[in-house]
Amino acid sequence: MAETRPRLSTKEFEIVQEYRAILKACNENDVNIKDVRHGWLKSKGASLAFTNKHFETKEAQEFDILKNQILDEVKGYAPKYKPFKYEKSKCDHLLLIDPADVHVGKLCRSFETGEEYNQQIAVQRVKEGVNGILNKTIHFGVDQILFIIGNDILHTDNPKNSTTSGTHQDTDGMWYDNFMIAKKLYIDAIEQLMQIGPVCVIYNPSNHDYTHGFFLAQLIEAHFRNAENVIFQADLSHRKAFRYYNNLIGTTHGDGAKESNLPLLLAQEFSNFWAATEHRYIYTHHVHHKMSKDYIGVTIESLRSPSGADSWHHRNGFQHAPKAIEGYIHHKDHGQIARITHLF
Repeated sequence: MAETRPRLSTKEFEIVQEYRAILKACNENDVNIKDVRHGWLKSKGASLAFTNKHFETKEAQEFDILKNQILDEVKGYAPKYKPFKYEKSKCDHLLLIDPADVHVGKLCRSFETGEEYNQQIAVQRVKEGVNGILNKTIHFGVDQILFIIGNDILHTDNPKNSTTSGTHQDTDGMWYDNFMIAKKLYIDAIEQLMQIGPVCVIYNPSNHDYTHGFFLAQLIEAHFRNAENVIFQADLSHRKAFRYYNNLIGTTHGDGAKESNLPLLLAQEFSNFWAATEHRYIYTHHVHHKMSKDYIGVTIESLRSPSGADSWHHRNGFQHAPKAIEGYIHHKDHGQIARITHLF
């Protein structure tokens, strides 16, 4: 037996007719229905407000364009890197390179703050810093590299030029330009490092770019998925660890757990590594200046930033700390034996 549909009442039919009139008006005026955010359906017996669930804001449209551009690029260019055969180092050393708090997209004007900082200066300083650290460590003999990414690599996290929590920022360039600039910067750096030794890339989520920074890390990992000499820890965990022989190295952005709690968190969350190592370190970021303290069993050290002081930092006096990209040499048995600082 055929199913019979319930008939529309007169009032319901009038509302449907009104909606069809809206569609017709859109077509006649060459207006996409997706561009109509909300409206009213009115009849003699009813007045109905509606919201178009298919409406896309300008920001959403820009995000879709960027997303499709990135996905097409990844699908069309997924390089297959030939495995590198490295010469056996006479000494067993880990080189840790950590471009901290780069803030691509941050804007500083010398007219107000006494110093300039923008997209291009950010890229230039990271590249110069990585090269400077490599030149300063060539005589050590390195058999592995730990490269730390994230930690406010991007200055903002949305089209409104604000951080993840909504704090407005002075910015240079559009958010999608900064995303693509940071992408190329990381790819160039990793391609350079993997020629020296196997690279482990660790991503730290951060407060300025909690979402976009994670997307960026996932994209970088996808780019190097065919590279046998590069491995990643790119999940969203806020505290990560890496073991190099007798070294336990923890990393975190520094905007979450209290510093005094980090040693016990390291012991709890990475107990196997803790038990198997003697020299333990936690590298933090976020504050843009150097702090170092020995706790029982752990040394905690914050890293400097290459970024300048914007209007807010200048006004509040958070300025004049040395600007730098930093690296560290860890010996397999003796722990951290050298700190390398490339100053700007």
